[in-house]
Amino acid sequence: MAEPSPIAFYDFDGTLVSSNIVTRYAFFVRRLPSRARSLWKFSRLLASVPTYLALNRYSRRLFNEVFFREYRGMREEWMRQQAGPLFNEVILPSIYPGARELVEADRRQGYRTVLVTGELGLVLGPVMGYFGFDDLIANSLVLRKDGTATGEVSPPLIAEEVKVNAMVRICRERGANLRCAKAYSDSFSDVPMLEAVGTPAAVNPDSRLKKIAKERAWPVLDLRNGGALLETAEGKNHVSIP
Repeated sequence: MAEPSPIAFYDFDGTLVSSNIVTRYAFFVRRLPSRARSLWKFSRLLASVPTYLALNRYSRRLFNEVFFREYRGMREEWMRQQAGPLFNEVILPSIYPGARELVEADRRQGYRTVLVTGELGLVLGPVMGYFGFDDLIANSLVLRKDGTATGEVSPPLIAEEVKVNAMVRICRERGANLRCAKAYSDSFSDVPMLEAVGTPAAVNPDSRLKKIAKERAWPVLDLRNGGALLETAEGKNHVSIP
């Protein structure tokens, strides 16, 4: 019987792309059928940015819980229809030059590739196809019977330690060992995700994650220039992603 493939887990925002949940939500708002509602929601978004920044720094889980309330009243079918334009206009231009090659390099080495993100899964079909991910861990909205969003997220909300629980589940389903897995993230909030695997890497890390990566001798990758700036306890070397 063949050994199960090891798994590589990738965070999305800030790790593979420079866009984020807020910029993608803004795309939806600008395309709302009602011009008046679009202007009102966009103004509300701009006014709330300082609050969202503070929430995100305090707790990614709390940020997601509060932010997804903004989707209240949007129709699932309409959002799915916007997934293609969202990818072409917002996500594709924001993909870091080295991101796709990183995923492809892991695939060539025999890893099963899994996207782990707090974003809504219903808009990520084109992303899954572009990178060729095998599995997706993402959030989903609670919907009314008519298909409109309530503003709540179906539990469990994917963030922080809950990402690890989902990673454990995927490994069990695939017969893989989490300690033989890789994980990539840019955010301090994903330290539990990185701690859970045998091979963690900080990618385009924020200051808090970069500090932890240095203390623990985790590699630090910079995908923004196509290659990777590999930083280890021994120093820095510019390398190409294999």
